[in-house]
Amino acid sequence: MNVKSLEKYYLGTIIFILGLIIVHAPLSVFIGSKFPDYALFVKAWKEVLMFLAAIVAVIIITKKKMWPGLLRDKLLWLVAAFVFVHIASLFLSASINEAIAGLMINLRYIVFFVLCYVLVKMNKDWRAPLQKTALAGALIVIAFACAQVFLPHDFLKAFGYSKDTIAPYTTVDQNYDYVRLQSTLRGPNPLGAYAAAVTTIAVAVAFREKRLRNQLVVLAGIAAIVCYLSYSRSAYIAMIVGVAGVAFLNLYRYLDIRHYAIGGVILLVAGFGIFMTSGNSTVSTILLHEDPAEGGMINSNDDHFDSLVDGTERMLRQPLGAGIGSTGSASLLGNEPVIIENQYLFIAHEVGWIGLAMFAVLFTWILLRLWSRRSDAWAFGMCASGIGLAIIGLLLPVWVDDTVSVVWWGLAGAIIGSNYGRRTTNKKAA
Repeated sequence: MNVKSLEKYYLGTIIFILGLIIVHAPLSVFIGSKFPDYALFVKAWKEVLMFLAAIVAVIIITKKKMWPGLLRDKLLWLVAAFVFVHIASLFLSASINEAIAGLMINLRYIVFFVLCYVLVKMNKDWRAPLQKTALAGALIVIAFACAQVFLPHDFLKAFGYSKDTIAPYTTVDQNYDYVRLQSTLRGPNPLGAYAAAVTTIAVAVAFREKRLRNQLVVLAGIAAIVCYLSYSRSAYIAMIVGVAGVAFLNLYRYLDIRHYAIGGVILLVAGFGIFMTSGNSTVSTILLHEDPAEGGMINSNDDHFDSLVDGTERMLRQPLGAGIGSTGSASLLGNEPVIIENQYLFIAHEVGWIGLAMFAVLFTWILLRLWSRRSDAWAFGMCASGIGLAIIGLLLPVWVDDTVSVVWWGLAGAIIGSNYGRRTTNKKAA
């Protein structure tokens, strides 16, 4: 097989993963419920395809003699070091099943980042189809979420959803007046994170590009509503920070002291309004997840706090971590499941302080690389949405969800890997 044929296969595989990951949850649940013997393989389809794409990438890189350039890439060396820490941590793992599941959860988005990064380094024109695929996926997720508003709460049971797979629906602290949207993702919190990122990126691109501006504004508005109806408070913060940051950095040169004063007054009024209405059942339930009517019998805030305290204590007494698969869904395969509702404590629990430090450096480096290309609307939006998702990580293990992590990291790799757009340190300042 010649290089061009291999490149087409490589590109097609990446697009297939990026497109199908959007419906991974309902597809895997449905097929798994009909063919339980193949459930594990169905869940691992993306990891299998990534492995095959990696083999093809190595062949192409060798044939095109790209190794010298890639081996000088410090970003790839940092990724390799992060992977090595995971491999070393396998010796601390309790069982092989936990270790395999943990490796897939922890490294699939890192591997996909590299695959997209290398793909676009081969040909920068391949970035465009990846962006179009991601945009099409966003339309599917948002449209399905809108349809979910009008469908029966438990209609996903027909696709095999249950308490043993994925709950067909969830509510805010078991209050059935507040059923949370989850669309095609694994739950309302991943949907909220995804919708917040879509809103931020759509606003960023709409600011910079006239083409499709109206359509992007509509998409951003609907995605913001979907984010709201997920009732994910961390997603609210991510969306507000992302959109506000995008708006400010596009408009700050047109602002003066009067605008800042007005903005400050609006923030004070909004904060005072929330405080004064905190006793209202709707406001309290949505923002505080505390329904005054149910007397505090059910409160998810306590669970979040307990998880944060437990995760911090575990991190402090386990500098090397507890091994791959020792927390999250992978740990459910063992005898001592541990749930930690914080992305950074999650990483520290599995690969220790060194692994956490490496991840922090890697993610910060990626954000800085995106920021350096901020004249590119997509890079600017990805940087802002990445900051928002990092905030969600303080409250939830945001990168554990395969759809959110694979889509965001894949696009980040494609954008950084391309040479599209200038670094914004020269001509505009001159």
